[in-house]
Amino acid sequence: MNLLLEALAWLFSPERLDGSHPLPEAFLTHLAYTFGAVAIAAAVAIPAGWAIGHTGRGRELAVGISGAARAIPSFGLILLLVLVLGVTRKPEAALIAFVLLAIPPILAGAYSGLEAIDRRIIDAGRAQGMSEWQILWRIEAPLGLALLVAGLRSAVLQVVATVTLAAYVNLGGLGYDIIQGLQLRRFEQVLGGAIAVAALALVLDGVFALLQRAAVPRHLRGGPRLLSRTGPRVPVPA
Repeated sequence: MNLLLEALAWLFSPERLDGSHPLPEAFLTHLAYTFGAVAIAAAVAIPAGWAIGHTGRGRELAVGISGAARAIPSFGLILLLVLVLGVTRKPEAALIAFVLLAIPPILAGAYSGLEAIDRRIIDAGRAQGMSEWQILWRIEAPLGLALLVAGLRSAVLQVVATVTLAAYVNLGGLGYDIIQGLQLRRFEQVLGGAIAVAALALVLDGVFALLQRAAVPRHLRGGPRLLSRTGPRVPVPA
């Protein structure tokens, strides 16, 4: 209990606002790496996932790549890329590592969202004369959005935790205080830094939970599952 109180006292001390490594700057650095990596990963994974979900081709390859990527140790990947790219390109190396870690959950959310849609809805769209692009943008993308947001949510949480390791290669963020505290054996600083990372992760998780709920079509909230292949027929969105 004393250690927790000391950690909270350290976390809310005036030095955290205007010291050599202010907490607001650490939060901004942490968020910049997190959302930068997730944005790049989304630009790659969402089109690929939608292509897989729409055509039904390449799913096995995507599952295999995603599974292999999830097994890569984050810390080892960061250090490997720093060694490959050179110590002068640490930010790029760390960002590439974070992007590689964010791609699998986004890819899975993108194609699973489309695969889960009742095929009768797709057939109804084709029967109305819709092109494949119209089916993708007007039917599949809106109805698969909730699972896509779930994939983004998982990616953000994974990356925001992994960005803590960026401090090992002197890139700042909330992990800086944890690494420095371990070196100085200041355990209240270690715990305070861990609390800051956990608080940020909880806030982001709450935000994406609200976005995921908002992504579900209003007329389906609390009602029958739209995405069940055996569920009731749902009208095609206009």
